[in-house]
Amino acid sequence: MGLRKRARDAMMNFSKTLQKDAQTRRYAISFDADGWHVTEHADSRVVRDEVYTDWHRVERARRSFAIEMSSLRDEGWTERG
Repeated sequence: MGLRKRARDAMMNFSKTLQKDAQTRRYAISFDADGWHVTEHADSRVVRDEVYTDWHRVERARRSFAIEMSSLRDEGWTERG
């Protein structure tokens, strides 16, 4: 199995939640027949909710999540559950 296919399979379902005090950020990527659902929540507010059929857009969304999560961790946010 190629590296690209393994990465794609691993990202079919991605979910991370970060918390700092009473604030939460949730990032998710899931896959179904419609494509990849990319969602981001800040507390109870939906910040991003998109469906992609182009794998490259999903990769970009995942990279932007990783950059933002890294920045939040640097600011003291911790991963939950």
